[in-house]
Amino acid sequence: MSPDCLHHNTPLLESRKISIAGSRVWLKIEAMQPAGSFKNRGVGAACQHYASQGARHFVSSSGGNAGIATAYAGQQLNIPVNVVVPRNAPETAIAAMQEFGAGVEVNGDTWQEAHQRALSLVGDDSVVIHPFDDPILWPGHATLIDEVIDSGVRPDAVVLSVGGGGLLCGIALGLTNHGLSDCPIIAVETEGAASLHGAIRNDAPFMLDRIETIANTLGAKQVCEQARAVTRSHDVHSYLVSDKQALDACLRFRDQHRVLVEPACGAALSAVYEPPEVLNSIGNILVVVCGGMGVSDQQFKTWQAAVS
Repeated sequence: MSPDCLHHNTPLLESRKISIAGSRVWLKIEAMQPAGSFKNRGVGAACQHYASQGARHFVSSSGGNAGIATAYAGQQLNIPVNVVVPRNAPETAIAAMQEFGAGVEVNGDTWQEAHQRALSLVGDDSVVIHPFDDPILWPGHATLIDEVIDSGVRPDAVVLSVGGGGLLCGIALGLTNHGLSDCPIIAVETEGAASLHGAIRNDAPFMLDRIETIANTLGAKQVCEQARAVTRSHDVHSYLVSDKQALDACLRFRDQHRVLVEPACGAALSAVYEPPEVLNSIGNILVVVCGGMGVSDQQFKTWQAAVS
């Protein structure tokens, strides 16, 4: 018998360390998910859906977290998983996928190249679990907002990181479901992976020439079309940070809150350590601490060397 859902209800904590004048900062600790990130929500929902439709093999393309979540889901559902990762995927993330029983192949320099290889592995009874561009994913991510509301907190702004845009789509859906479609969303990217920022600036589909960031799990050259649609239907504020700001935020968060997260998550945390004007005196600020399994002391040293 498969579990009812493949994600956990994660802690919602008010931070006493992060101070923004006139505001209360709430941390949704998605690092506590069984696969280490918010991806457990949408990926788990997608895997359960496709399993119910007869899928007997999952294929994932991932910079890290989506592949880990797919591997975990496959283990829970007793369905084999293969994950294709780009060459910059952390060894710690690859090890986590393998620990959950997935076969892992390294192919290509970017997620897009890994994804093309993943598509070639699909057979008659298998399905690709897309890391961000699948409508089945987004209601899974929206459960994060359900939990926040159930905890008695109504956010006045949400801060989150953006890679391909799946989390943005899910959070926007969750806010809409609770009558909060006017709640501002601060969508944070690192400067070397700013595909959403480019799409907003050009008001058109936009693809980066290359990815240049240590936050490899944000490394989508182009966001999904639904993420672009969210920027037109919701109050979305694009915010860019440097790799160093993202990494410094990870280290500061570790010291203050005793939770280890990756630079993709540090990007969102940067926006509350160095807040944009839109967050001043805004009431309840919800930060999606999206997590990340591919973190270790040695990996931090590698990242620090890259940004120094």
